Amino acid sequence: MRELYSSTIDTERRQALKDSGGLALLGLFTLLGLVPGATWASVSSAAFEARTLGDALEALGGITPADSTLIKLTAPEIAENGATVPITVESKLPRTQQISILVEKNPTILAANFQISEGLEGFVTARIKMAQTSPVIVLVKADGKFYRAAAEVKVTAGGC
Repeated sequence: MRELYSSTIDTERRQALKDSGGLALLGLFTLLGLVPGATWASVSSAAFEARTLGDALEALGGITPADSTLIKLTAPEIAENGATVPITVESKLPRTQQISILVEKNPTILAANFQISEGLEGFVTARIKMAQTSPVIVLVKADGKFYRAAAEVKVTAGGC
C-alpha cells in the first residue's frame, strides 16, 4: 500500500515540475520578446458580454458583413442536446484572420472566437451551447473585411 501511495506522489510531483517548467520557459520567452503579440490576441470582453446581435457586431468592430459563398458552415439541422452542438467552419477566403461564431438567441451572443495566424487554413471546429432554436451566424475576417454565413439550428433541449 505504501509503495502505491509513494508512486502516486512521485508521478504527481513530476507532472507538477514539468508543468511549472513549461510555464517558466513561456514566461522567459515572453520577456525576451520571442513570443509574438498575436499569441496573446483576444477579442474584448465587451463582445462576449453583448446581449444583442447588434452589440456583439459593434464590439467585434462595428461591421456590416457581406454574405459569402466561400464560407462553409456545417451545423446540424436539429440538435437534440443544446449543451453540445457541433459546428464546423471552413473559410476559402484568402488571408483569413478571424472566425467568430455567434448564436442570436443565446444569453451570450458570441459563442466562440478564433484568431487565425497567417499561413494557416481558415478551418475551425467547436462544440457550442445553445439555449433554444436560433440562427448560428459565422463572421469571418479576411484581408481586413468581414464576411458572413448563417444556418438555422433547431434545438430540442436547451443547453444554456
